[in-house]
Amino acid sequence: MDALSALLDGPRARRAFLLRILLDPPWSVRLEDEAPLSVTSVVRGHAWVRPDGEEPVRLGPGDVVVWVGPEHWTMADDPGTADQVVIGPGQVCTTVDGHVVVEEMRQGVRTWGNSTVGDTVLLTGVYQLEGEVTRRLVRSLPRTLVLRADELDTPLLGLLADEVVREAPGQEAVLDRLLDLVLITLLRTWFARPRSDAPAWYDAQADAVVGPAIRLMQHHPAHPWSVAELAARAGVSRAGFARRFTELVGEPPMAFLTDWRITLAADLLLEPDATVASVAHRVGYASPFALSAAFKRERGVSPRDHRRAGAAPVVQAT
Repeated sequence: MDALSALLDGPRARRAFLLRILLDPPWSVRLEDEAPLSVTSVVRGHAWVRPDGEEPVRLGPGDVVVWVGPEHWTMADDPGTADQVVIGPGQVCTTVDGHVVVEEMRQGVRTWGNSTVGDTVLLTGVYQLEGEVTRRLVRSLPRTLVLRADELDTPLLGLLADEVVREAPGQEAVLDRLLDLVLITLLRTWFARPRSDAPAWYDAQADAVVGPAIRLMQHHPAHPWSVAELAARAGVSRAGFARRFTELVGEPPMAFLTDWRITLAADLLLEPDATVASVAHRVGYASPFALSAAFKRERGVSPRDHRRAGAAPVVQAT
């Protein structure tokens, strides 16, 4: 398993918000939903992406933007078009003066917009819960990733566009998994760019000393790893290993391991049959108390509060 696969293998969408959007100009949608990550592709027409504080970027058919983090942004038919609707937390859509817009813009199954056909057609998928997308992944990416149609060799976007308007048993699970596959494909494409500014941990996997250590920790998080054992496995001194790891990855080995364990725990805790004790055992903590203390220190909430937040119904007013 390579570093990117290990990063994406555990966390995955749960009841993700997916929508086809049909728009005639002029249109402008303000995104203030503060979701951890979203993916929007242009199926037909064009759109301008306007990150707050940055220059607008034009997207054409087949282009995709991945938006990372809670900052606000805008998509519009033209950079000069004034905002018309605002998408808030929980995907609640209102006019700029606060009037909730639901039925007025509903155009069918998971379809929304100001038109029944749309000069511009967008497809968007939103990861709404922090546990769905790891903090390490979010920290690894710039706020805005734009991928062009000519660098995306995948049928997945077209398949997702077809499936998003279907109503069938188990359709939400189908859409969640398709969104995951789309995201993995997009990120793999972005990481493969020569000047993608890939994170330090990603580049470090190619190092003969640090790379195997990263994989050992990712593959076997329950093992009681120490810097001394990892150094011995690599055939180098403890001090030399710790120095090299920190230089290449940007954090000490045990900090990396703690973050990885808590990342996995955050995802595992959302599984229906999981307990704090069972998750603690799987990610390398001796007791539920030890996991709870580490989890609260790293995430600011207890494992049980994290589970409750993940189990709460997600409002999708649009």
